[in-house]
Amino acid sequence: MAEVVSPHGSVPRELYLIGVGTGHSVAPPMHNYIAKSLQLPWTFQVKECSTIEECMKLLRSDVCAGASITMPYKSTVMGQLDEVDELTTTLAACNTVCVAADGRLSGTNVDWCGIAGSLSEFSLGLRLPSTRTALVIGAGGAARAAVYALSAKMGCRDIYVLNRDEQEVVDLQRDVNQRYVSRPHIIHVNSIHQTEALQTPTYIVGTVPDIPPITPDEKNLKMIFEVFLQRPTKGLVLDMCYKPRQTRHLKLARAFGWRTIEGIHVVGHQAEQQWRAWVGDERVREIDRKGMWKALQKSADESPIVSGQKG
Repeated sequence: MAEVVSPHGSVPRELYLIGVGTGHSVAPPMHNYIAKSLQLPWTFQVKECSTIEECMKLLRSDVCAGASITMPYKSTVMGQLDEVDELTTTLAACNTVCVAADGRLSGTNVDWCGIAGSLSEFSLGLRLPSTRTALVIGAGGAARAAVYALSAKMGCRDIYVLNRDEQEVVDLQRDVNQRYVSRPHIIHVNSIHQTEALQTPTYIVGTVPDIPPITPDEKNLKMIFEVFLQRPTKGLVLDMCYKPRQTRHLKLARAFGWRTIEGIHVVGHQAEQQWRAWVGDERVREIDRKGMWKALQKSADESPIVSGQKG
């Protein structure tokens, strides 16, 4: 990736969260706190863009220092940047844009960092099996980041997927086999009977909005989820959705004795990696991490509850 903009100057710059439906993000206060702790005259702003052209206009502006990219532009922005790294290509999505000293735009993906960081943090003190499996709820873009984190960083060779659309799982399997070096074994679980031959997952990661099951297929997936939770062996459940903070999946998992992780932890761990991309390894060490997490927690506590928010 090209050299980032020097963080040592005194010129005011702007960082952006770019996407659609970004107004309820809890991230801006945290990012603004980080900028202040690094003594940078940068501000983090939420920007709603209705087209990729609007998105690129912001990214190419003279004041842009970098951006966090969310839906629906994680894939389409890739072809508009000057370069993307190998991770971005592997996950077929870019969620972080950096501005080089010469104005060139480069893209990376740190979605997986938030997942791996959260699971590692909450694994401390747990006696986990040497052979680990995982369960991912959903098969979309966030699921791809989850599969990468679980296989490449958390040591899971078998990953079960709960998803009502079989073709989406087939597409996920294809992408993993073609692009991922780790190449975990993806297993689509769609019946309770099927669970009898499967190990209890060490990690469970939810990547879908917090919406109650309505259709027969959705209710079937919920029952399969409960079958795993009811087993005597317990692990970790992370829900990437953070509005509401305590999702249906987290409440259910906690009731069965699993250790649960709120989605805001993904936001925090991801933010540190984004700043490493924006200002470099040396400068990121100066971040006041305690204050950063406090600012994120306060923002989440004060944010209105809106169901279905991720990342």
